[in-house]
Amino acid sequence: MSFNEQDRAQVLAEALPYIQQFNGKTIVIKYDSSAVPEMMCDDVLSDIITLSLVGIRVVLVHGGRVEINSMLARLGKEPHFEDGLRCTDKETMSIVQQVLCGQVNKDLVTRINWQGGTAVGLSGLDGITFQARQLDEKYGCVGSISHVDASIVASALDKGYIPVVAPVASSVDGAAACNIDADTAAYKLAVALEAEKLIVLAGVRGLLRTPGDESSLLHEIQLSSVPALVREGVIAGEMVHKVDCCVNAVRSGVGSAVILDGRVSHSLLMELLTDAGVGTMLTN
Repeated sequence: MSFNEQDRAQVLAEALPYIQQFNGKTIVIKYDSSAVPEMMCDDVLSDIITLSLVGIRVVLVHGGRVEINSMLARLGKEPHFEDGLRCTDKETMSIVQQVLCGQVNKDLVTRINWQGGTAVGLSGLDGITFQARQLDEKYGCVGSISHVDASIVASALDKGYIPVVAPVASSVDGAAACNIDADTAAYKLAVALEAEKLIVLAGVRGLLRTPGDESSLLHEIQLSSVPALVREGVIAGEMVHKVDCCVNAVRSGVGSAVILDGRVSHSLLMELLTDAGVGTMLTN
């Protein structure tokens, strides 16, 4: 099917009310290479640049599971998980910090800037954005976020930057860094910034009423229906935690939260600037 100038004009006309709706508002996006294939990365970053250029304040919070595991393997160190958490001794924490704050963060900043955006790399250590309390000694340097100071991120947004934030926190238990969950960091930061929307990029279409059947996508669900969906097994596995973060964000004042497929080209633009709505939105 051909796509002519009139079609392009129609697309822009359809986007206008959404641009007006979100202009000046803050959107926090959770990104991880385990959910966004390498071939889709530049599409995601291009979408983020587009959103920023039309006046939307975009914050990118990233994980780095794939890159951390790769570095550990190169160093001959076996990753160890317990209760779904990466057990992080001091040596592993040093690697985690280098990979998240160095390799992954600066790679994303470089790619955004190369495409014409203006990004700045931050971590939860900068400006003591994230403070965390150690969860349990058996997990090592793994923390639960106890305080968020979003002022340095807000300042970057005010100056027109796209903040790219690595999920590493300052420990309240001593002069050390903590590994923190990226989904939780994204939702906590969204709350602190009084964001209009939290978007969690996942390696799935969204929440499916029937597992494996993408035509059964749940486009919008109310928070009150989440417990029943968990009992029914519609929300299961890793999605339980992601949905829990979305629920907590909306209950704490974020306008809405969306679980969006990071494998689909330009899914961010389709979700935010078209009538389609291609993910699952959680609203209060």
